[in-house]
Amino acid sequence: MQVKVLFFGVLSEVAGTDCRHYMEVKSINDLKSRIIDEFPEIAHYNYRISLNSEIISSDRLLNENDEIALMPPFAGG
Repeated sequence: MQVKVLFFGVLSEVAGTDCRHYMEVKSINDLKSRIIDEFPEIAHYNYRISLNSEIISSDRLLNENDEIALMPPFAGG
């Protein structure tokens, strides 16, 4: 199983990319652990998570080809 993770704002700078694919992740919490293992500095940032364009606030099971976005706070003008 593969999921796509999009990194926005400062998180893309920390990760060195704006998109990454992860294999064999079962849940959002599993994915977050994998991301923090790979990019420990991300743990120091506040961000929201969206799953298939829906903001979520709790763990969810993931399915093949789900799209997860990590979005730091932003301000508009």
